[in-house]
Amino acid sequence: MPGRILIIDTVATNRIVLKVKMLAAQFAVDACATQAEAIDIITANRPDLILMNLSDAVEAKHRLCRDLRRSPQTATISIIAVGVADTSQARFAALDAGADEVLPHPMNDALLLARIRSLLRVRSTNEELQLREGTSRALGFEERKAAFDGAAKIAVLSIGAPKKRNLASGLRQALRSKIHCLHPSDVLKSDDASATHDLFVIDATRAEEGQGGLFGLVSDLRARMQTRLAMQLVVVPDNRPEIAAMFLDLGADDVVPDTSDATEINLRAKRLITRKRQHDRLRDTVRNGLNAAVTDPLTGLFNRRYVEPHLARLAEQSRKSGRELAVMMIDIDHFKAVNDTHGHAAGDKVLVELADRLRQNLRAIDLVARMGGEEFLVAMPGTSVTDARLAADRLRALVNTTPFDLGDNQPALKITVSVGVAVSGQFNAETAAINKICDQADKALYAAKSAGRDQVAMGKSAA
Repeated sequence: MPGRILIIDTVATNRIVLKVKMLAAQFAVDACATQAEAIDIITANRPDLILMNLSDAVEAKHRLCRDLRRSPQTATISIIAVGVADTSQARFAALDAGADEVLPHPMNDALLLARIRSLLRVRSTNEELQLREGTSRALGFEERKAAFDGAAKIAVLSIGAPKKRNLASGLRQALRSKIHCLHPSDVLKSDDASATHDLFVIDATRAEEGQGGLFGLVSDLRARMQTRLAMQLVVVPDNRPEIAAMFLDLGADDVVPDTSDATEINLRAKRLITRKRQHDRLRDTVRNGLNAAVTDPLTGLFNRRYVEPHLARLAEQSRKSGRELAVMMIDIDHFKAVNDTHGHAAGDKVLVELADRLRQNLRAIDLVARMGGEEFLVAMPGTSVTDARLAADRLRALVNTTPFDLGDNQPALKITVSVGVAVSGQFNAETAAINKICDQADKALYAAKSAGRDQVAMGKSAA
């Protein structure tokens, strides 16, 4: 997963070792020794994640964590505190200061990388949801009033009754919520609203069980409609970092060692519930505030009214981060002939099916929109020229290799599309405005049409 990491450590050897590991994992890396240097780097080239050694000048570093969390400009940067004493009290102090995770020395490489991947996924989701909320405000929709959240719905999943009771008792007192104690297999038996929870606390302290059924449980909870948006906190054996790493990569939101006291577990649970409610509110903003006015009623995709301000925000984000933004213009070849030969109802079915194919084969952070008629737009943040070309070819093949079902006993119809691509990373600072990118993509689309259709063409600046 691409990302920029800042290492803050006064010990040169630690910086070098961590930097080598991060570079080997294909991250962009900055490293520094002092807090002043760190602030300069963050201001000039904001990282996605910070690895901060808290073993020296602890108070100053704790203060830096708090300052980063309080500032709107840096609040979304993920922070992993390293060098902390391996005690629940020390971990709690770092978490309370604003760190997202605490990893004592010596660090397990697999767990460190799994933690980084997990935090970057969370950051990407947070920024995309906030970006879409900002677009909603820019379009003039009122911000949704905060509702009373009430008690969280929490389930403790454990095989051992004593452990289950201890976890439930501590969470009930700290969170003032009703706790459901379930066997791990029970939560998958229900397909109705009773399976829906805000947080699952999963006891995986039995290593043999964690290696088997509980790994599958985490994946199943993340995949099922009723439980996929719930947060997952997994209690893992302290001496098995590889198990913790596996749970994170399978979709757990947080892991906590079984040596942690109730105070640390409760803090982690509270933070996950807060994150869940923030995500719910942001999703509601997109779902309720925008659907009627900025979605195409036929395909359900965003329409031109939404695209223009959102693309401008994506372009500005791309300029600030230094990462490329790919824009594709996709046009159905000979679409007029479809309407003339088979009727407008058949043409509508083609548009709906094409929208579904695009939506199902792109990332959640990618923007897919119908610009009007038979023309569609795809915007892909953080996408290089090479990756954009590969993605465009893949989307083109998704269309032309599978005929479109028109229904009403009509034969399936072969459809092709032409695609024009432009990538913002090839523009200089003065010409990186989104209208320039779209203009290049439009010209590339025209070139693809002129070359015989069913083609992908790259804008000259992106070739």
